[in-house]
Amino acid sequence: MAQIQMQTQAPRNVQSSENRKAIVRARVGHVLTIILLIILLLAFIWPFWMVLTNAFKSMNDITGEPLSVVGSHGFTLTNFTNAMRKMHFWRVFGNSAIITTFATILTILLSAMAAYVIVRNPKWGASKVTFAAMVASMVIPFQVIMVPLVSVYGGYLGVLNSRITLILMHVGFSVSLAVFMFHGAIKTNVPVELEEAAEIDGASKWRTFWTVVFPLLKPTAATVAIIDAMAFWNDYLLPSLVLTDKKLYTIPIATQVFYGTYSTDIGLVMAALLLAMLPILILYLALQRFIVAGVTAGAVKG
Repeated sequence: MAQIQMQTQAPRNVQSSENRKAIVRARVGHVLTIILLIILLLAFIWPFWMVLTNAFKSMNDITGEPLSVVGSHGFTLTNFTNAMRKMHFWRVFGNSAIITTFATILTILLSAMAAYVIVRNPKWGASKVTFAAMVASMVIPFQVIMVPLVSVYGGYLGVLNSRITLILMHVGFSVSLAVFMFHGAIKTNVPVELEEAAEIDGASKWRTFWTVVFPLLKPTAATVAIIDAMAFWNDYLLPSLVLTDKKLYTIPIATQVFYGTYSTDIGLVMAALLLAMLPILILYLALQRFIVAGVTAGAVKG
C-alpha cells in the first residue's frame, strides 16, 4: 500500500516542479519584456526631451550643459519670441493649417466614398482594377516621380506655387492608403442589412452612405486623419518643390531660415521645432483612442 502511494506522489511532485519552473520562466520573460519596453520608450522619447529642455535655454547653456534640465542662466522665452519673429510664425502656421486641414478632409471624404463604391460593387471589373491599381501605387516611392511631377505641373501647366495645387497633390498621394483602410472597415464593420433597411425606408444611396455607413467609419476616419495630418504637417520635400513664394511657406520650410552656412542658432531651432510639433501632438492626443480600432477595422483586405 505504501509503495502505491509513493508511486502516485512521485508524478505529482514532478508535475508541481515543472509548474513552478514554468511560472518562474513566465515571470522572468515578463520582467525582461518590461525592461525592453522601458529601454525603447527612453530611446524614442529622448530626442523630444532634448528639444523640450533645450528650447528654454540660452545658447551658452545649450552648448555647455545640453543634458541639464535647467541651465545656469535659468529658463528663458527669448528663443520662442525670436523664432516666431524670424520665421514669421503665424503666417507659416496659417499656411500649414490651411493645407493640412483641407487635404485631410478631402482625403477622408473622397477615400470613404470610393471605398464604399468598390466594396458594394465587387462584380464590376472597374472596381477590381481601380482597387488593385491603388494598392499597387502604394509601393511607388515619391522620389521616383517628383522630377516628372514638377516638370509637368510647373513647366507645362504652370500651376505650381499654389496652395490648391499642393493640397490636391497631398490628396492624390494619400488617397490610396486611405481607400485601402476604408475598404477593409466597410467590408468587415458595416452590415449590408443596415443599408437594405434604410433603402426600404426610402433613403437614397447618397443619404444611406452619409447617415448609416459613414458614422460607423469614425474610428477609421480618425486614424486616417491622424496619419495624413501628421504626414502633411511635417512634409518638407513636396512643399519645397511646389512652393517658391515665401508668403506660402509651411512650417517645415520656414525652419530652414535658422540654418546658416557657417553657424546655426540651436536655441531658435529647438524653439521652432517645439512650436511646430505642438499642434499635431494635440491632435494625436485628442484622437489616439480611435487609432487601434481604426487600424484593426481597416486591416482586412478583400
